[in-house]
Amino acid sequence: MIYRAIGLMSGSSLDGLDIVFTELHENGGKWAYEIVKADCYPYSEDWTKRLSSATSLSARDYLLLHAEYGDYIGRQVLRFIEENGLQYKVALIASHGHTTFHIPAKKMTAQLGDGAAIAAVINLPVVTDLRSLDLALGGQGAPIVPIGEKLLLPGYDYFLNLGGIANISMNAASYTAFDICAANRVLNLLASEAGKEYDEDGKMAASGHLNEALLDQLNALDYYQLPYPKSLANDFGTDRVYPLIKSAGLNIPDALHTYAEHIAVQVRNAITSLPNHEADQSKLLATGGGALNSYLVERIKEQLAGLGIEVVVPEKELVQYKEALIMALIGVLRWREENNVLSSVTGSKRDSVGGAMWMGLES
Repeated sequence: MIYRAIGLMSGSSLDGLDIVFTELHENGGKWAYEIVKADCYPYSEDWTKRLSSATSLSARDYLLLHAEYGDYIGRQVLRFIEENGLQYKVALIASHGHTTFHIPAKKMTAQLGDGAAIAAVINLPVVTDLRSLDLALGGQGAPIVPIGEKLLLPGYDYFLNLGGIANISMNAASYTAFDICAANRVLNLLASEAGKEYDEDGKMAASGHLNEALLDQLNALDYYQLPYPKSLANDFGTDRVYPLIKSAGLNIPDALHTYAEHIAVQVRNAITSLPNHEADQSKLLATGGGALNSYLVERIKEQLAGLGIEVVVPEKELVQYKEALIMALIGVLRWREENNVLSSVTGSKRDSVGGAMWMGLES
């Protein structure tokens, strides 16, 4: 069976809307994929400000933004379809939305981007709200990408996503995954102080020096002592980590250098907290925007060298668009009414078929 779907992802780094058109092949329970077209549509300065400040809005204004952003997503998908000649080729849209509130202890998560608004613009079936059922079942609602890693990317023992938030997955009999720490969201905030969107190749970080006192403070944050399953909201990076870094009074290269080291240390600590991590000849697939930061990857490789783990950075297309690709798969699994969220990852009562379906079809 072949499914032609579009997956959408807006990460906490706020770099833009990732869009993937993929052909997903299923044969006897075995899945394969092809990324046919992919792109990232950067956010305007206005949308960046509106999404980043959404949690401070009144309930009324938040819901108005939810509807407007859904309409915006729909129009970006129409643009993508038009630019790539995909008319009448797409059967399904799966949109992650942009995460704002995420409070697993209260069984609540929220992603901007109204599915009804997307479906009304696109006139195709749309799947949204991918995390809520898992939280209702007592889970963390995150990470949700491990189902895609399990089905689409065999041959790796670990998967590291270096997005706005870094998370780790272990491919074993019982799949395990959790959020590690804030990553690009903090690195990009620091780079913006130097007038840059991000620290290209980690050049500024590489030119800086390590501040041991700040590194110790960062490593002592209480989240790192919690057992998994566990997940992070965006405000962990913006409201806790970033102010801590700023209070140290460092120049930007030193701050970037120290925080890159912190990420690398926490990646190592996360892996050593997993069962059976001692096995040599393991392979880790690193994706997400941070995998293009050569200095950060170098520091992670150094931290993992003693564990016998080979760090693999795949082709740029998979690095950039893995999450959007997996959103498409999650949407297809929802269409098939098959489990698309793993309880072994999130800690919920059971695996679940997550996502709200908006048909969006003209009769």
